[in-house]
Amino acid sequence: MLGGGTLVAVNVYASATESDQSGQTATAQVLSAPTVYCPDVGSRLTDVPDAAREDVDGELAQLDQQIVAAYQQLKESAAAIQQNPGLADQTILDPLKEKRSESLQRIADAIGREGDRPQGLDDLAACTLRSSDQGAGQSASPQDGATPSQSASASASASAGAGIGGQGGNGPVAADYADITTVQPNVTTPAERPDGSTGTFASSCGVNANGLFNSDNVIVAPGVSNGAHHFHDYIGNQSNNAFASDDDLANADTSCADQGDKSTYYWPVLRLQNGKQERDADKPGGGTEGNAGQIVTAKKVTLTFEGNPTSKVTEMPRLLRIITGDAKAFVNGPANANASWSCTGFEDRQLKDKYPLCPSGSDVVRTFRFQSCWDGRNIDSANHRTHVAFAAADGSCPAGFQAIPQLVQRIVYDVDAPSLQDGGRTVPLFAVDSFPEQLHKPVTDHGDFINVFDESLMRKMVGCINSGRTCGAGADEQPPSQSADPDPSESASPENPPSESASPVTEPSDTATPADPPAETESAQPSEPPAEPSATKTAAGDTGLPQVYTSASPKKSSGTGGGVISRPTERPATETPTGTATTAGAAPAGQEAPSTAPQTEPQAVQGDLAETGAHLWPALFGGVLLAAGFVLLWRTRWRSS
Repeated sequence: MLGGGTLVAVNVYASATESDQSGQTATAQVLSAPTVYCPDVGSRLTDVPDAAREDVDGELAQLDQQIVAAYQQLKESAAAIQQNPGLADQTILDPLKEKRSESLQRIADAIGREGDRPQGLDDLAACTLRSSDQGAGQSASPQDGATPSQSASASASASAGAGIGGQGGNGPVAADYADITTVQPNVTTPAERPDGSTGTFASSCGVNANGLFNSDNVIVAPGVSNGAHHFHDYIGNQSNNAFASDDDLANADTSCADQGDKSTYYWPVLRLQNGKQERDADKPGGGTEGNAGQIVTAKKVTLTFEGNPTSKVTEMPRLLRIITGDAKAFVNGPANANASWSCTGFEDRQLKDKYPLCPSGSDVVRTFRFQSCWDGRNIDSANHRTHVAFAAADGSCPAGFQAIPQLVQRIVYDVDAPSLQDGGRTVPLFAVDSFPEQLHKPVTDHGDFINVFDESLMRKMVGCINSGRTCGAGADEQPPSQSADPDPSESASPENPPSESASPVTEPSDTATPADPPAETESAQPSEPPAEPSATKTAAGDTGLPQVYTSASPKKSSGTGGGVISRPTERPATETPTGTATTAGAAPAGQEAPSTAPQTEPQAVQGDLAETGAHLWPALFGGVLLAAGFVLLWRTRWRSS
C-alpha cells in the first residue's frame, strides 16, 4: 500500500510539472520573476545640439546594451540571489550604476561642449529590480522601504527554478493574453466638422515576403549595429539599416507598388514560440537576447493615410521621422505606449496591454495610429517625439502644430490562439520581439516611419485627403471599415461583421477617423504592382546592407484541430463584475453548438488520450498495488477474526 501510494503521488506530481523540450514549465500560471528597471534617459533629453547628436546617440545605445547585459546576468543568477540577496547589489545593480554614471557623464560632456550642460543626469544612474507581474506604469522602486537586493530576493524567491515563460525564457506568460470575445467595444470616433479632411490615401508595399529583417533602428540608434536588440520587419524602403544615410534612403529600391513611395515602414517581428531555429537563433537581437522561435510573415498589411476631422492637412516634410508606441513601455510606464491588438471581425475593441486570443476563423490584428500633428519646423527631435504630437480628443492639434496625414498601419496575422493551459505545447505562444528586459509584453509594441515620398506624390496625397476622395495604389486593399468591398477572409464570421465605428483607435487623444469616403476611387498606379525585391542582399556585417532572413508563413490549423477557443456566434451582450463580457447564442448550421454557460476564458487542448496514458502508466500501476494492498489487508483481518 505504501509503495503503490508513493508511486501514484510521485508520478502525478511529475506529470503536473512536466517540462517541454525547451525546459519551460508547462503550466497555465507562471510565477513572477525580476526584470531590470532603469530610468529612460533618451526621453529626458529634449534639447540636444545637432553637433552633439552622434555622440549622444552612441552613449544612449551603450546604456541599452548595459541593461541587456545586466538582465542576462540576472537571469543566470536568480537561484544564487535567492540564497544570498546581497548578490543583486554586488554583482548586478552596483556595477550597472557605475557604468551608467560614466555614460551619463559623457552625454553631459558632449552636450555641454555645444551648449548648456544638462543637469540632473546623475540621478538617472541607479537601477532597481521589479517583478515581471507588475503592470506597466506601476512603481518600479523597491516597495515598503526594501533595498534593491531585498526586492531582488523576493522576486528571485518567487521564480527560482521556474523561469517566466516563453521559449526564450523571458516571456510571455499566460496573463499576457485575453479572449477578445470577452472585451467590450471601446472604439470611439470624433465628430467631423465641415472644414475637416475626410479622404484617404493608401500605399501598397507588400508584407515583407522577401524577408528583410535586422535588429537596427536608424531613427533611435543611427550608426549602431543591433541598436534595437530585437528584430524588425521592413516594408517599403529596402536599404534601411543602422548606417543608412538620407541619400541611401532616397536612392533605394522600394517594395511599394507606387515607386514614388520610398518611405520605410518597420515594426518588431511577431514570432511563434514553437522551437523552430531561425537563422538569427544565435545572433544578437535574436536568440541570444531571448527573441526565439519562428518569425511569422504577415497575411496582410494596409498602409492608410487619413485626414483630420477638424481641418485640412498639410504635406509631411520629406524625411520626417515618427515613432509611435514605446519599446520600453513595460518599465517606462504607459505615457508613450500606443499598442493596439485585436482580431478581424472584432476591431471595435482594442487591447493595449494584452495579446488577443481570437476565435476560429478570425486573425490577429495589430494596429499603429501615428501622431498626426507636426510642429512645422523639424523632421526629428532629440527624443524623437516632441516634433510631432497626437491630436486632441476632438481631432484638433496642439497650439503651434499643424495637421498632417495620419499614417495607420494595420498588420494581420494568420496565427492560432495559443494553448495557455499547457504553456503553449499544443498550440505555440506568439509574441513580438522586444528588448530582453521588457519580457515580450504586448504593451511594448511600436512602429516606425520615415517619409521618403516623392514631393509630387505627397502633394497628390494631401489633395486627395483634403477633397474627401479615396486614392492610392492600395485603395482596394483597405480593411472592411474603410473599403466598399471588404475581403471575405478578413471577417470573423457572418454573424460578426465589423461595426461602422470599427476603425482602430489606440491613442485616446488621437481619435480622428474620417467618414466613409465617396465611391469615387482614384488609382495612380497600374493594376498589377511589381513584385517585391528578391532576397539577395547579404548580411549587414559584410556590406553594410540589412541582414536578410526568409521565413514562410505558418499555416493556420483548422478550428477542429487546435480547439483553443470556440467560435462566438454573436457580439458579447452581458458584462461581468470585472468588466469583461460573455457570449451566448446558438452556433450556425454546420458548426458544433457551444456550451450554454458563458465562456469567459479560452479552452486549451492539453494532449490526446494516448499521450496522457503514456505519461501516467506508473500511477496506474501504483493504483493497482494500492488496491491489492487493501484487499490483502482486508483478507488478513478476516482470517484472523
